[in-house]
Amino acid sequence: MKTNDDAVAAPGILVRVTPDNRPRVPLSVDGRKTEALAGDTVLTALLTQGTTLRHSEFSGEARAGFCMMGACQDCWVTDSDGHRFRSCSTPVSEGMSLVTTSSEETP
Repeated sequence: MKTNDDAVAAPGILVRVTPDNRPRVPLSVDGRKTEALAGDTVLTALLTQGTTLRHSEFSGEARAGFCMMGACQDCWVTDSDGHRFRSCSTPVSEGMSLVTTSSEETP
């Protein structure tokens, strides 16, 4: 996935296997500007750009989702307003501001 000039591109654990010309949707992750593709779930947007979805609030271990269909609670992420939601079933939206680290971990 192509990112803004302001964002740092990181290899993701999900890789798009075919070119996709869907419109780009601007959002931010942990304060960094980035982009997703229209129709992507938050989980897809995060894992095409990185290797973790979030860190466990119990152990601090990296998490990347589990069931991918909204039945478990492994893919919960938070927006900058503190609302929690399942990233595997939530589509990205323009201007979304996601938080994947606790306040102690945020740079």
